Amino acid sequence: MDKNIADLRKDYTLQDLNENQIDPNPFIQFKTWFDQATTAQLPEPNAMTLATCTPDGKPSARMVLLKDFDERGFVLFTNYNSHKGQELTANPHAALVFWWAELERQVRIVGTVEKISKEQSDGYFEMRSANSRLGAWASNQSEVIAGREVLERQLQEFQRKYENQEVPRPPHWGGFRVIPQEIEFWQGRSSRLHDRLLYTHLDHGSWKIERLSP
Repeated sequence: MDKNIADLRKDYTLQDLNENQIDPNPFIQFKTWFDQATTAQLPEPNAMTLATCTPDGKPSARMVLLKDFDERGFVLFTNYNSHKGQELTANPHAALVFWWAELERQVRIVGTVEKISKEQSDGYFEMRSANSRLGAWASNQSEVIAGREVLERQLQEFQRKYENQEVPRPPHWGGFRVIPQEIEFWQGRSSRLHDRLLYTHLDHGSWKIERLSP
C-alpha cells in the first residue's frame, strides 16, 4: 500500500452538538437530522447498519434501508426466512447505525424488535415496483444457490405466473420495527473530542439525556 491505514484520519470541524440545541424528544431530533441529511442530498440517507445476534451470541451486521419511522420505532423490510429475519425472530433485539459522513454525524439506536402488522407490510409491498415485488418471490434470501442463473430462472417463473396480475406479498416477507431503548446522537469534533448525547428510555415513558465522553 502507498499509505499506511493507520495514517488515514480526518479532523471533524463542521458543527457542535450541545444540550441546549436538541429536542427533548429523540424522534423529533432524529427527524431534524434525517431531514438535514436529505436536504444535503446525501446518497441514500436512509441507509443504516443493522446488527443482530443469534440466541447463542453470534453477531452479524449488514446494510439495510430504513423505510419508515415514528414514535413507535424504526421500520425495515426483509425476507423473514433470511439470516437477519431468523435472528430477529429468535432473538428480538437489534442495533441500528446511521452514518452521514458529509455532515460528520452518526446516530446509534439500540432496542427490541417486533414484526409489524400484515396490513402494514401489505401497504408497503404494494408501493414497490412490479420487478421488486417479483424479486421478493424469486429470491430465497441468504440460501446458497448454484449461480446467478438460478435467480433469473426463478424470476422468469414468477413473471409467467403473475403475468397481467397483481403480485401479492409473499407470506415470508414483511416488516420489522426496532423499538428503541437508547438513541445516541454523535457529532464529530476536532481532536477526536466528539459530542455524544445519549437518550435513554425510562419506564414511565420519558427520556433521560446524558452526555457521554468520546
